[in-house]
Amino acid sequence: MKRILYQMLPRLWGNGKFSAVDAASLDYLRGLGVDYVWYTGIIRHATRKADEGCTPSHEQIVKGEAGSPYAITDYYDVNPYLAENPEQRMKEFLELMERTHRHGLKAIMDFVPNHVARDYNSLAAPAGVRSLGADDDTSFHWSPENDFYYYPGETLRLPEPCKGNAYYEYPAKASGNCFSPSPAVTDWYETIKLNYCDFHTGTWDKMYEIVRFWALKGVDGFRCDMVELVPASFMKWLIARIKDEFPQVIFIAEVYEKEKYRMYVDEVGFDLLYDKSGLYDTVRAVTCDGKSACALTWNWQFLDDLQPRMLDFLENHDEQRMASDFFAGSAEAGYAALGVALLLNTAPFMLYFGQEVGERGMDNEPFSGINGRTSIFDWWTVESLQALYKSIHTEGNGLSEHQKAVLDRYQEALRLAKQPAFAEGKTYDLGYCQQAGFNPDRHFAFLRSNGTETWLIVANFGPSAEITIHIPTAAADYLGTSLVTPVTLRVPAQDFVATRI
Repeated sequence: MKRILYQMLPRLWGNGKFSAVDAASLDYLRGLGVDYVWYTGIIRHATRKADEGCTPSHEQIVKGEAGSPYAITDYYDVNPYLAENPEQRMKEFLELMERTHRHGLKAIMDFVPNHVARDYNSLAAPAGVRSLGADDDTSFHWSPENDFYYYPGETLRLPEPCKGNAYYEYPAKASGNCFSPSPAVTDWYETIKLNYCDFHTGTWDKMYEIVRFWALKGVDGFRCDMVELVPASFMKWLIARIKDEFPQVIFIAEVYEKEKYRMYVDEVGFDLLYDKSGLYDTVRAVTCDGKSACALTWNWQFLDDLQPRMLDFLENHDEQRMASDFFAGSAEAGYAALGVALLLNTAPFMLYFGQEVGERGMDNEPFSGINGRTSIFDWWTVESLQALYKSIHTEGNGLSEHQKAVLDRYQEALRLAKQPAFAEGKTYDLGYCQQAGFNPDRHFAFLRSNGTETWLIVANFGPSAEITIHIPTAAADYLGTSLVTPVTLRVPAQDFVATRI
């Protein structure tokens, strides 16, 4: 089965409440072919917001006004601002889980094992659960009994100026990505790093209880943030123990070192890995930097039998929008990339909300500025998302003609990806056996077949061209079917064509 994931930041969807992810929204996602919704920014995090049930964190340890969803202040709570009634926020979250499941979808949320907010304090924890760091001996830089790392005798020196009284932390704790009492402005200075050790400690047990807490509330999967910064032995232990009780729960790893992919799948036990450093980086380089399309073959061969365990994508909250000036420049200029990333293999594919209507990420947001991304740090209104939301609730009214055309193309591609040849079938790369007229640097062709039906996909990263594809007898032998050859197709610039043969 070709699984489709959809990542959304709920505070930018509709009116920014749990309730905005309503029946119509979930029906829309189901209609797209989505199987899992990754609800980003659910767990309570540091913010400067002082109303809607929120307790503002000190301005020096919050990035932007909204704050980072990855600077968690309480692992056992959800953000009050997401609820219509902040005092009933957990009830409203559970209703969201129930709605999601009732519409035939599953829910994913973030698990951030490496770090928490500097002012972490778990007030919503179940009775008897001690907050992270509550029992630490701060006279040690490192102790297996501590949850955090400390710098005895040193005060934290933050890189950001403060309008009023400076944030005070003594002794200083190590930040999420650096061991220093003086993190730089480019560091994750708003967070503190958790201490796991390479052997079982109390921190392991506390983090296990956190994941179990959310699994008991109906969460179907966890996107695990920056797992290369925590011991693989911990993640292996955690996944095995959770799956003993919740075998249906999936774990997705944010991993960047391709050489470690196999270890995280075969040894650690992750169900899926972010393929950022593989297919994403390769497709982007072919699209934007003129890299040869042959690199797609090289990456495909490198991954080999790991292909089904990848999570392929063209956008997420960390990456620039494909339609932005920093990437393809328009949604249409990214269609060739879409054809490859979505159809090349059976791996699940992820959409980032608004991608399907060509959101460009070119807003000048207060903290993020114009960087081609949709800010996770700002209170903001994204016009294309508002238009999409209106369209979902008013039978298509709200989207521009251009946005409708982009959405139509995405819907067509996603329906194709669910066909048996793509959802279950084999891949045969055709680049090696082409003749004159086929440009291996700009053209990429492959077959997908389940033995019953066979599709030819030709992606064109160059100008519009008539491309003739020759199919060797070895392809028919491998796929277990008979094939007609050659096939000539007119492929628009920066686009792909899929045809059944």
